[in-house]
Amino acid sequence: MERINKILAHAGVGSRRHCDELVAAGRVTVDGERVRELGCKVDPHQQKICVDGQPIRLEHHVYWAVHKPAGYLCTNYDPDGRPRAIDLVPHVQQRVYTVGRLDEESEGLLLLTNDGDLAHRLMHPRFGIFKTYHVLVAGNPSREQLQQLLKGVWLSDGHVRARRVKRLRHQGDSTWLEIVLSEGKNREIRRMLARLNHKVMRLRRLAIGPIHLGHLGSGKSRPLRGAELASLRRAVAGADLHLAAEEPPRATGKPKRHKPRRRQEPTLS
Repeated sequence: MERINKILAHAGVGSRRHCDELVAAGRVTVDGERVRELGCKVDPHQQKICVDGQPIRLEHHVYWAVHKPAGYLCTNYDPDGRPRAIDLVPHVQQRVYTVGRLDEESEGLLLLTNDGDLAHRLMHPRFGIFKTYHVLVAGNPSREQLQQLLKGVWLSDGHVRARRVKRLRHQGDSTWLEIVLSEGKNREIRRMLARLNHKVMRLRRLAIGPIHLGHLGSGKSRPLRGAELASLRRAVAGADLHLAAEEPPRATGKPKRHKPRRRQEPTLS
């Protein structure tokens, strides 16, 4: 079940705001019944949706990997007309959006799709899908500072930490690090390192879960292969199983004793 304006927008009828106006004007019907409630939820695969008496055409889900260059925005609308990541896929006819974000100065792997359910699972921190970054920082962070990234630092919007940190190499007076996150707060890596007095000079995302940037050129795109899409779905399904295992069992008679499960600690390489 999805909101009617989202379904109409994904079918290419127009923006969500325009679709709301169509609903309010009584121009949308579901199974022959006129709907006017903006928050109405329907099943597009089980119910017939029409605009002005014409059935809408549901678009099939598409999945694209894009190498975002610095200077591009991860938004579908920018009032200032700046370059957007979706401008890199003009050949994609469906109305796609980015899975998560990279800030304007950052580069690397983006996933673009119109599959809202998979996008939500990949972005939401409760599913813990790892994202891998290579980061060039000013100076040479000490081992203690890298360990602090694993323990976590406090930002204005909460406590954040890296899952893995690895020192890669030096480049003049700067250092390349590999950092793995399982969340995606706004400019998280930049703010974490700023708290440790190390400015980020360059940031590139290499992987989202099992999907890797590989040799995809800057500004280029490609559809995900079937095996890659299957691996993404297995990743979020595995997260679902992990979450279910974390929920306390319902009390049914005498509780069984279980050995405590060993927690997987973040690692510093």
